[in-house]
Amino acid sequence: MFALRNIVKSFGSNAILQSVTVEAEAGEFIALVGPSGCGKSTLLRIAAGLDHCDSGEILLAGKPVTGLSASDRNVAMVFQSYALYPHLTAGQNIAVPLAMRELSTAQRLPIIGRFMGGSAAIRSNIQERVKDMGVSLKIDHLLDRKPGQMSGGQRQRVALARAMVRRPAVFLMDEPLSNLDANLRVHARGEIVDLHRKAGVPTLYVTHDQSEALSMADRVAVMIGGKMLQLDTPQTIYENPTHVEVARFIGQPRINLLESRLNANRLVRFGSVELVAPAAGENDTVTLGFRPEFVRLAAPGAGLSAQVERLEFLGSEIILFARLHGMGETIVVKLAPAEARTLTAGASVNLSVDPAHIMLFDGKTGARLKADVVEAPAHMKATLHG
Repeated sequence: MFALRNIVKSFGSNAILQSVTVEAEAGEFIALVGPSGCGKSTLLRIAAGLDHCDSGEILLAGKPVTGLSASDRNVAMVFQSYALYPHLTAGQNIAVPLAMRELSTAQRLPIIGRFMGGSAAIRSNIQERVKDMGVSLKIDHLLDRKPGQMSGGQRQRVALARAMVRRPAVFLMDEPLSNLDANLRVHARGEIVDLHRKAGVPTLYVTHDQSEALSMADRVAVMIGGKMLQLDTPQTIYENPTHVEVARFIGQPRINLLESRLNANRLVRFGSVELVAPAAGENDTVTLGFRPEFVRLAAPGAGLSAQVERLEFLGSEIILFARLHGMGETIVVKLAPAEARTLTAGASVNLSVDPAHIMLFDGKTGARLKADVVEAPAHMKATLHG
């Protein structure tokens, strides 16, 4: 188990991390996701020992390592830039962490070190492990090449091999795929997940790409503004966000968010449904949220009337942008191509939202509200009361 508990970090008056806690079990893959500047990479550097926290605790296999230097923590980190030595071959790059750990300072000397007692056997063992790792990652044919002679994908595999060869207790990865093109990134995701499973150690993976986080991780940690807003499975994060900022960040196309107010009975009406908010609290502003796939075309005169602003063809689906009449809000709708075949920009449409998938958030704190959804009386006008 690897744990970061109540980590706090500030640079001057700028709070970067605000009591962040992440705990990864053995063999678990956790993705840290959030917008640029939210503190993801800082948290990873603190985990690696490359930076220090102001307060908090770091545990590795149940033992505190907070005060240990990076070299004394059995963790391996893969950087965004790969951080390969340009003057060394791939094989030599992979061997670096083994040489630093298993050879003494004198044994590492270029000429004299090779003739010191025990040096030859250690070097031979290192070379065998490098070759085995090369075969495992299918880069054995690249071991004699230097980084400048390799593609981005090949350099990425070498960086992974260098991290894995030392058999660390924890893997830390800081946006390792950001320098690859789109097609190679998709392929590399599967490779990293496979390598993680073979290693069987906790992995913290930093990315700003939510598709990477959702597709690769056992659990996803969403960080916004230095705070950990939610840590849960990808499906739970997507379907049941606990904060409006999590709902806003996760999901493509974006979630629909509409601001409104509760009436005296703490009700808000949207289309043909009413949402009943909890009685606790005095704040009457709320945000309704619903994802594009839960909006459907309705019969003329039913549901919410809207005007099509534009359509985006994405092959297997059509993304429809429609402005709601009387509200001035544009919502996003995900449709099958057959459903949108006759629609054009400027056309009038009627839309309905699946009431079971409408979420309610506190308008002030952003926290998710456990609202009850009921059908509104038939005589009520289908509007959103503001």
